[in-house]
Amino acid sequence: MKFASLKELIACCNQEGLSIGELMLAEQAKEADMSEADVFVKMLEYYTIMKEAVRKGLDEPVPSRSGLTGGDAVRVREHLQSGEPSLGEHASRAMAYALSVSEVNASMGRIIATPTAGSCGIIPGVFVSAQERWGWEDEKLVTGLFAAGAIGYVIANNSFISGAEGGCQAEIGSAIGMAAGALTELRGGTPEQAVHAVGLALKNSLGLICDPVGGLVEIPCIVRNGFGAVTSLAASDMALAGVRSVIPSDEVIDVMLEVGAAMPDKHKETAKGGLAQTPTGKRIMRELYGKGASAGANNRKHQKKGVEPQP
Repeated sequence: MKFASLKELIACCNQEGLSIGELMLAEQAKEADMSEADVFVKMLEYYTIMKEAVRKGLDEPVPSRSGLTGGDAVRVREHLQSGEPSLGEHASRAMAYALSVSEVNASMGRIIATPTAGSCGIIPGVFVSAQERWGWEDEKLVTGLFAAGAIGYVIANNSFISGAEGGCQAEIGSAIGMAAGALTELRGGTPEQAVHAVGLALKNSLGLICDPVGGLVEIPCIVRNGFGAVTSLAASDMALAGVRSVIPSDEVIDVMLEVGAAMPDKHKETAKGGLAQTPTGKRIMRELYGKGASAGANNRKHQKKGVEPQP
């Protein structure tokens, strides 16, 4: 890639007169030694899978393999339809869609990791709801996915994108930043505004630990995807309104690296700390894995059915 930082990404876009999405498409085609048309078609297939996951979680809700979660996307949609949610229609819809995709993931359904499976709901939630709101064609959203990919590329190469490495600030935070930046560009923002949206979004996630109950990407991961979609919308609105990330977004990424490196291992997807070690978290772990279950029972292959969540 001809850019390694968000600052360089902006410079490349301005120099070549391209949007972030257009530049990333050209760069990705070059890297893969494929035509831009073929790379674009591949990304269109990914977007189709994202839309399918949004619909599946809402139209055919199923409990997760563990039985711990499921149906929250439908609950949020019904609340939207029956009342006046405090978030308003559009943000509530994005939240419901993000929950839906995350629930499909927890039931072992087909999703696209953006950038990981644990954060797979945020970008589809933001993108599909935005498409419905503004009537955009699929092709426009696909260009937005390339923009999100460029942002994720910079984050991954300068910090973390997984909870196991940098906590949930890295996993959920990266997805929020990618969605915020891409949405800003899709709505007509400049590359500079899109990058400000990334910094604003990431700053709001710094320090967030990764503490999956039972080591499963369900609690609290699914609801964090819903919240993350809403944060992406807010960051995009701020950037388009002219709010700047006073700390340059590249420096925010550096801070995420610093915070993640200093974070204790028990808060990095090990299920040894945080919500996973609350009394309820421990009880769920015992029910999932048996009496001798330890905090190290972080293995998604061990998911079991039939565990009832308790209030």
